[in-house]
Amino acid sequence: MTSPLRVSFEFFPPKAGEAEENFWSTVKRLETIGPDFVSVTYGAGGTTQDRTLATLSRITSQTSLKAAGHLTCVGKSKEDVNSVIRAYQAAGVNHIVALRGDPPAGVGTRFSPHPDGYRNAADLVRGIREIGAFEVSVSAYPERHPDSVSIEEDLAFMADKAENGATRALSQFFFHNAFFLRLRD
Repeated sequence: MTSPLRVSFEFFPPKAGEAEENFWSTVKRLETIGPDFVSVTYGAGGTTQDRTLATLSRITSQTSLKAAGHLTCVGKSKEDVNSVIRAYQAAGVNHIVALRGDPPAGVGTRFSPHPDGYRNAADLVRGIREIGAFEVSVSAYPERHPDSVSIEEDLAFMADKAENGATRALSQFFFHNAFFLRLRD
């Protein structure tokens, strides 16, 4: 009997050594649960980019799990970001979690896109779709993104991401179901 509960797991790419051994042991155990997918984070501004790609490649080639790679557009030109998309594609990763990413100076500071980069997550989604037929997940904020001035503005951003090809929205953790249900509806 199949459970109606759909789950995914998010991983940070492991560091070498014992942490890496423990990570792969955990991945094998979680594989038996049959999650919808597993995602691997990209690090602030792509700081774990090489480890992310290596982890995704190994998940794709050595497990039955469907792997999704996180991708942000912070501090990178479109060509730099596009090269990561192509590397994911070459590794057999067909699902990308497309995020604008946090401003380099931290949450609460103003985000400024790279002069030759993607402006926001909707623009990034459009760029991903121009490169390939990826499944694209985006972020959803039941209580409003910290940079949005209103829930209406936030919903407009969500609609823009969907119109540009997002196939799924992933929610942040929330405490009040009413906020999530409002977003869903």
